[in-house]
Amino acid sequence: MGIYEQGLSACAANHVALSPVSFVERSAEVFADLPAVVHGQRRYNWAEVRDRSARLAAALKGAGVGHGDTVSAMLPNTPEMVEAHYAVPALGAVLNTLNTRLDAALLAWQLNHCEAKVLLTDREFAPVMAHALALLRTEHGREVIVVDVCDSEYSGEGERLGTLEYEHWLQAHEPLARLEGPRHEWDAIAVSYTSGTTGDPKGVVTHHRGAYLNAVSNAATWTMPHFPKYLWTLPMFHCNGWCFPWTVALLGGTHVCLRKVEAGAILQAIREQGVDHYCAAPIVHSLIYNASPDLRAGISQTVRGMVAGAAPPAAMIEGMSHIGFDITHVYGLTEVYGPASVAVKRLSWAHESLSEQTRLNGRQGVRYALQEGMTVMDPHTMLEVPADGQTMGEIMFRGNIVMKGYLKNPKATEQAFEGGWFHTGDLAVLESDRYVKIKDRSKDIIISGGENISSLEVEDALYRHPAVLACAVVAKPDERWGETPLAYVELKPGTAVTAADLAAHCKALLAGYKVPRDFRFEEIPKTSTGKIQKFQLRERAKSSSAIE
Repeated sequence: MGIYEQGLSACAANHVALSPVSFVERSAEVFADLPAVVHGQRRYNWAEVRDRSARLAAALKGAGVGHGDTVSAMLPNTPEMVEAHYAVPALGAVLNTLNTRLDAALLAWQLNHCEAKVLLTDREFAPVMAHALALLRTEHGREVIVVDVCDSEYSGEGERLGTLEYEHWLQAHEPLARLEGPRHEWDAIAVSYTSGTTGDPKGVVTHHRGAYLNAVSNAATWTMPHFPKYLWTLPMFHCNGWCFPWTVALLGGTHVCLRKVEAGAILQAIREQGVDHYCAAPIVHSLIYNASPDLRAGISQTVRGMVAGAAPPAAMIEGMSHIGFDITHVYGLTEVYGPASVAVKRLSWAHESLSEQTRLNGRQGVRYALQEGMTVMDPHTMLEVPADGQTMGEIMFRGNIVMKGYLKNPKATEQAFEGGWFHTGDLAVLESDRYVKIKDRSKDIIISGGENISSLEVEDALYRHPAVLACAVVAKPDERWGETPLAYVELKPGTAVTAADLAAHCKALLAGYKVPRDFRFEEIPKTSTGKIQKFQLRERAKSSSAIE
């Protein structure tokens, strides 16, 4: 034994498992009187949020929830969802946030798969959850303790599904003395389900260490100051809100809750609450810059937005710049806790033209400060591709901000981690400054007459047309070429454009073979986070790329 191992063991005084739960205790201790949550007429400071979270933890503990048990939440972005992110991990239990747009069968499947013990559910979702609970009982033979949340800002109807009501339940329990965190930082903190476009979805299991480090990385990436006013435009059910429930706690900030993601409500909250940070998918940013200037009136503070969820079109980044919103582009997946890389802005970029700044900022960038590795590799040889901006490979991650694996799916876990890296399935190039630029998902490359066409490149051209609100390009089978690009286009209200107009627009920006042969004007299916569901469009087009 070396001299630096003699009598220098880890102990309670010098080693504590990393967990974002500790951020809540610190903010309650240091910033007790500062605002923590704003929701309609409700206001809570950090002492009150900590108290409510500790009461929820005590109530869950009284219901038999302990280490390794799952608590599911069918909630919008409300104070109760914030509290669940603090209370559940404090028991060593696992939080399962349910996508509020899923159907009953899939919700029942997920509740059964993660073996949920308690369900917190908002009255707005009573119809679908009543059906899901019935299926859980009849098809899976499982019962779950149901706690109804009657949000003060919900005026609609919705029956009570359980015997417990959230507020009464909290008040019936004394708060735990302390929100302790896990036994080990490798313990699971959450399980989040991927979309499952074919077959069953996969349950992504994340751990306390990763959540802690990504929460800190969010703050470092954005150089977020203390006491940010953070608007919840991003659903907290999506990758646990990209770990921002814990980032806001770290900085003693204010959660500005929002039940509905609408341009008017977003801009009203930004103006009235002095919001300075928010996160969203590209389509939500587009809602903001396409909103009437009247709705933006009175917003004088600098507003910083983070964009991810899909490769953002250049028109979106440029549009946000024109209205004075500062956008940071991040990239990630559920398997890496949401964002795990960022297009770090260099000071020299400020001297470039707006179009060049847009191009630079539109890249997926470099790894987060606390992520150990991100690069583009040949998935067959597991060698890094040249940093030439041309050679295509697959984006891969490794480090502490990578999931534990897929719940009850060792084969998928082994495949995802093959070669000691997490395989994302996203195709990209490595540019000369070592910034990563996505070219497409592997399943979204269109092969026409032997030529590879990036659907993202075609979409980016379409987004530059002033009438295009949203678009998606997929492969359409073609007897001569094998596949050709098919564009689905959703127009901005009050605009009109023809297929010929869009084709001419694309021809001015793209090589001829990349121009869509067919345009279909219709509403484009999106997830609740605003991400376009291309698999549905491939099925509509009877695309040869429809197989995931």
